[in-house]
This record gives sequence, structure tokens and C-alpha cells, in this order.
Amino acid sequence: MTLLRRVGVVAGAFCLLPLLLTTVTTSTAYAHGSMGNPVSRIYNCLQEGPEEPRSAACKAAVEVGESWPVYDWDEVNQPNANGRHREIIPDGKLCSAGRDKYKGFDLPRADWRATNLPSGGSYTLRYKYTAPHPGTFELYLTRDGYDPTQPLKWSDLDAKPFYQQLNPPTSGGDYLLNAQLPAGKTGRHLIYAIWQRHLPDSAEAFYSCSDVVFGG
Repeated sequence: MTLLRRVGVVAGAFCLLPLLLTTVTTSTAYAHGSMGNPVSRIYNCLQEGPEEPRSAACKAAVEVGESWPVYDWDEVNQPNANGRHREIIPDGKLCSAGRDKYKGFDLPRADWRATNLPSGGSYTLRYKYTAPHPGTFELYLTRDGYDPTQPLKWSDLDAKPFYQQLNPPTSGGDYLLNAQLPAGKTGRHLIYAIWQRHLPDSAEAFYSCSDVVFGG
């Protein structure tokens, strides 16, 4: 290789470097979060270990969708949701946000790890984030009679969220969602979390499913 060609190769590499750095930065910027307490299905499987999860539910999720989506636990999203959640996410695919990548977490099972919650009263839920952004959090609870062995539908959720807050406080890498749990709930249910960013910042929204047992 001539000296002139060597100089050209080196110069080309330096020209590509900003583009590569931009790509890495952009990719990182799309990482955001999921419910930590009560733990979401995908975050629990991350804690168990994506390659060799312990629970039968996480094993089934990995068998259906492989292990690599679990490493992307914080991007179960729709980039252009803009509040149109029910329009763009079909019934039966709420926990995956309608994305085939996360289809393992839509599996209708009664053995997903569930967090015990009190029946009613104030409770601080924690939403883990890897990149904080302004936005509104909404938490929905399944209706009485919810059957976890059936695909989750929008009609399985209460019509109104039991918690809604713009820009809740943060602490130690978590959003603190200070909620009032609905009174009278008993047994196994599911909390569906929606984190909606707002334009002009972004129309992106994030979703997670947390299995819970009231009074357990």
C-alpha cells in the first residue's frame, strides 16, 4: 500500500468515527425502562438470567422469543404511540406492546412471578429507568374476574387508570409512583403500565406487565 493510500484509509476512518459514535449514542438514547416493583415480567426474567432462567414462565418466554429480547428489557415500546395505545396495540399483545420481538411476554399463564400487594391503601411503586424523560405515567389494573390463563385484552383492564402522573419524582434510578391502590381487590391481577412521552420531545410510549396478588 502506498503512503498516499494509507493516508486516505486513515482519513476515511476518522471521517467514519463521528458517524459510529452517533449511532452508538442514538441506540443508547432509546433505552428507557420498565416496572421494577411490582416487577414486570421482562425485568423479572432479566433478574433470573436470560440464558438460564429459573422459572417455568421465563423459560417459556425465552423458548418462544429467544434470550436476546430480555437484554433489551427497557425498550418494550411503540415509537410513535402519541396516546393511541388501544389503536396500535392489538388484544392479546399488550405485554409485548404489539412487537413480535417481545411476544414471549404475552404468554397467558398463571405462573408468572407475582408481587404481593395490600388490598387498598397508599403504596409507592417503583419504575426502573435507564434514561429519564418527561412524560405521563398511567397504571391500569385488571377487572374483577380476570383470568391470567387467557390472552390479555384491553377490555380486561379497568376503564380508568388507578394512577396517573406527569413527571413523578425520581430516586436511585427509579421513578417513584405514589399510588392509592384500589380497595376491595383480592387474588391474582395484573398492573399494566404506560409511560407516554409528549411532543415535541417524542411521541414514544413504553409498556410493561406486572403480575400481582392482592392480600397475598
